[in-house]
Parts: sequence; structure tokens; C-alpha cells
Amino acid sequence: MERLERRNNLNALITLAVPVILEEILTTLLQYVDTAMVGRLGPAATASVSLTTTVNWLIGNVFGAVGIAFVAIISSAYGAGDKWKISRVSSQAIIYIMVLGMSVGLLAVGLSPFIPAWMQADMDIRRQASIYFAIISAPMVFRASSIICASALRAVKDTKTPMVINLVANGLNVILNYLLIYAAGLGVTGAAMATAVSSVLAGTLLFIHMFRKPVLNCHFRGLRFDKLVYRETVKIGLPAMATSTTSCLGHVVFASLVSSMGTTVFAAHSIALSAETIFYLPGYGLRSATSTLIGISVGENNKDKFRVVERQSVILTILMMTITGLLLFLFARPIMAIFTPDAEVIRQGSQVLKLIAVSEPLFGLMIVSEGIYYGLGQTKVTFIVETIGSWGIRILFTIICVKALHTSLFEVWICMFADNAFRALAMAIPLFAGRDVRYFESRRSGML
Repeated sequence: MERLERRNNLNALITLAVPVILEEILTTLLQYVDTAMVGRLGPAATASVSLTTTVNWLIGNVFGAVGIAFVAIISSAYGAGDKWKISRVSSQAIIYIMVLGMSVGLLAVGLSPFIPAWMQADMDIRRQASIYFAIISAPMVFRASSIICASALRAVKDTKTPMVINLVANGLNVILNYLLIYAAGLGVTGAAMATAVSSVLAGTLLFIHMFRKPVLNCHFRGLRFDKLVYRETVKIGLPAMATSTTSCLGHVVFASLVSSMGTTVFAAHSIALSAETIFYLPGYGLRSATSTLIGISVGENNKDKFRVVERQSVILTILMMTITGLLLFLFARPIMAIFTPDAEVIRQGSQVLKLIAVSEPLFGLMIVSEGIYYGLGQTKVTFIVETIGSWGIRILFTIICVKALHTSLFEVWICMFADNAFRALAMAIPLFAGRDVRYFESRRSGML
């Protein structure tokens, strides 16, 4: 019976993870096409689009923090069979989408003229980068809807709907890219317009499907701000948001430091970051599934199931990331050549990709550990580790490399390697030293 339960848990983990992994991989492949289409316009166009990537991560992670809180709360209620609580929490998504989406969108558009200068970009790409960022930030409410609604659906084991909708939206993005970048001759501005339209589509469709999901039972009737839901959302989401903010601000500073090394170096750095993405996506797919199943086991008050899910997710993630790391190492140069014809960009990018490929198993351990903490609602731990790793290791040593030692991009990526290794060990060791059970019991006592 125990063996059958382990097998069922493994099947549930894989069943939930596969749609997310496919979604992430296929979406990233479409983004590869997107990057390659812009890359054909030259390094300046690539740098204009890539310059605000880290700022976009920061914005997306604000909504993602709410999504993390919703997954923890709704999945626990789902495991406990509390239909009233599921409806109560998921209905609050409307308020969070409107308030956060509108406020963040207005702030982003307002700051768009200044961000390229803050990022220390070359003067010749600042205006283009500013226009690009303003256009993609305009439909921010829809972006908030896309992230928050997808989280609510995944919390009740529906990972297929977000997959299909996001693939359709990204497919439309690629089609519009061709029409607007090349056929209409709009270049980088056309790429921004395509991204904005696809965001509107994804946000609208996911919002509709969330409200049509019977188990979520979302409704507008009598909708008002719920203080109890807000408190638990803040308790879980605020440290997650602080983690994301700390991390992304670190990425912004990190990117600005690399940007100061010149357009060619920054183009190699940006393309390498994009190229690496697809190779760690299996880990993020498993993180999403792990968070949901951990939350459900908390709701069921099933400690044995919790431990099984925890161990299986770690083993499976490390195994998958070892395989993807090997592939990244072997095919680093051909992958870079997909995005740019520039020989120097290819050379520098392939060097750093081979370096970071070695750290993929550790990166996988970090990702899945985050998923466990998120499912338990223990987001303060990830905030502490993220802050130390991002600012105490990556940023500090990158400043030394760039400003004092004047090293190459390779040494800068060694700093990133060290950060990944630290975060993986700092998050995983407490879990497997026995603190996981204490976190489990703490989450049980803190449920609404």
C-alpha cells in the first residue's frame, strides 16, 4: 500500500508538471523565435529589447508573489475540501488584478523614459528602449490577470488550461512579430506592439476560464475587500514579493554593470541568458507542481504524503537538470548562433553558457526547494537566502570584477554561478535537516 501511494504521488507530480514544462518550453521556443527576429535587426535592436528584461522580471514577480500566495492558500483549502474558502479566496483575484495591474502599469509607463539611462545604456539605444518598454507596459492589467488567474487554476490541479492559452498567445506574438517588424517595417516598436496584443489575449482568456472553473466558484456578487484573505496573502505573498524584488533589483544592477561593458558584451550576455532559459524550465515546471501538491498535503494534514512529494520532486528535478545541463554544454555555440550572426557575440555567449551549464543540477535543487517552501507558505526563508546570494555574492563580486579588475564577461558569470550554488545549498540543507516537518506543522496552524 505504501509503495502504491508513492507511485500515485509520483504520477500526480508528473501529471501536473508535464503541462507546465511543455508550456514553458514551447513558450520559450516561441520567445527564441521572437529574440531571433529582433536579433536580425542587429546588436543595437537586441540590446534595446533586452535592456529592460530584468525590469520586466521585477514587474512580473510582483504579480507572481500574489500567485504564490494564492497557490499556497487555495491548494491547502482544496486538500481540506473547503469549497467555501476556495471561492472566497479566488474571488479576491479580481481586486488584486485591478489594483496591482493599474498601479504597476501607470508606474511603469511613467518611468519608461528614465529606465534606459538608469541602466547605463548607450545613448544610441535609449530612446528605442524607452518606447519598447512603454508599449509593453501599457496593458499591465492583462499581464496581472494572466499570472494571477493561472496560479489560481494550477492550485486546483488545472495546469492544462494555462498551457493552452499561453501557447496560443505566444503563437500570436510570433505571427504579429513578422507582420509588424518586417512587413510593416516597424522594427523594435513592432515587436513591442506584438507583445502587448498577446498579453491582452492571454490575460482575457485566463480570466474567463478562472471564472468558469466550477471548483473555484469565483463571483462578482457582493465582492468586497476581504481582510482575512488579505492578511494571509500578505503573510505569504509579501516575503515572496520582497524576494522577487530583491532578486530582480539585483538582476537590474547586475545587467547595468554588464551594460556598462559595452553593447557587444551586453548583447552576448542577454542572448546567453535567453538561451539558457529553456534548459532550466523543467525545474520550474516541477516547482509549480511541487508547490500545489505540498499545499494539498498540508490541507489533508498528511505528513507522510508531504515527505514523499518532497523527496520525489527533488530527485526528479536534479535528474532532469543534469540532463539539460549536459545538453546546454554540448550545444552552447550552435544555440547562440540561432539568435545572432555576430561572431564575437557568439564566442562570448557560448563561453558563459558552457560555464553555467555545470551549475544546472544545483540550480535545479534551488528551484525545487523554492517550490517546497512556497507550498508550505514559508516565503521568509527564500527572502533571506535570496538577499544574501544576490547582493552579498553576485552583485558584490561583479562590482569587483567590472569596476576594479576590469575582467571579461566570463568572470562575471562565475559570480552568478557562485550565487546559484549558495542559494541551492542554503535552502536545501534546512529542509533535509528536519526543519521541513516543523514548517509543515507551522503552515497547518496558520491556515485561514
